[in-house]
Amino acid sequence: MVKVVGVAFKEVGKIYWFDPNNIVLSVGDKVVVETVRGLELGLIVKGIHEVNEKDVFELKPVLRIASPKDLKRNEDNERDEEESLRIAKDLVKQNNLQMKLLSCEFTLDHKKIIIYYNSDSRVDFRDLLKDLAVAFRLRIELRQIGAREGAKIVGGLGVCGQEVCCKRHLREFSAVSMKMAKEQDMALSASKVAGICGKLMCCIGYECDFYREQRKRIPGVGDMVNTPSTKNSPVIGVNYLQELIKTRDSDGNIKEWKESEVIRVKEMKIKAQPDDDSDDVVDD
Repeated sequence: MVKVVGVAFKEVGKIYWFDPNNIVLSVGDKVVVETVRGLELGLIVKGIHEVNEKDVFELKPVLRIASPKDLKRNEDNERDEEESLRIAKDLVKQNNLQMKLLSCEFTLDHKKIIIYYNSDSRVDFRDLLKDLAVAFRLRIELRQIGAREGAKIVGGLGVCGQEVCCKRHLREFSAVSMKMAKEQDMALSASKVAGICGKLMCCIGYECDFYREQRKRIPGVGDMVNTPSTKNSPVIGVNYLQELIKTRDSDGNIKEWKESEVIRVKEMKIKAQPDDDSDDVVDD
């Protein structure tokens, strides 16, 4: 077993594991660590605990608890980010590149600037790198990120009226697919299932397990069921939350039943579509 401590570099960012280095650390402490990018200021979000050595790889040590000087330097870096991003955007325009710059950040020692961008196609930014190096006189890293990561950086409001989940509380993204939306009988129009990133909303995955369990025991649309008054009636509608089932009898009459009142006698098998596992959204 080995001792580790969880550090995040953004308010709702991915958690990285470090060696506490025999330093007394508590959740909420700001610390200085060295990463592949250089010196960085992080926040302790998971206290010291032991894990199996096989579960972690090449742990780097926490260097120190952040000093007032470290905090001041970080504030200066954050203050410079807005102007630095503006300069970088101007250089992108001058180079006539099809890329959208989303944000930038400096390493704590101000020796490197990381610029995050989004682009739908491959970009040759060799000339841009030269211009950026002249403008900032620092090491430059241009990091392309996907639509979801871009939305997490920019933020915004979802269709529910609340701040998007990726900005508010999701530290890491989970897989979301069109199959999940279909399993919940959601309207499959882009305006209903797409987030501000243009991909399927992350919240589609929150209740997916519940619906899967309900589908195992509750007859679905197309299934044949016996009801208290009919035999072999087709199911034409299901409310999985309220556990209500609509059927049509041989005379065309539609009735609604509690799940406990019907017995499934034949199940309709629905074949999955090739694109069901994709998080891409079909336009309206």
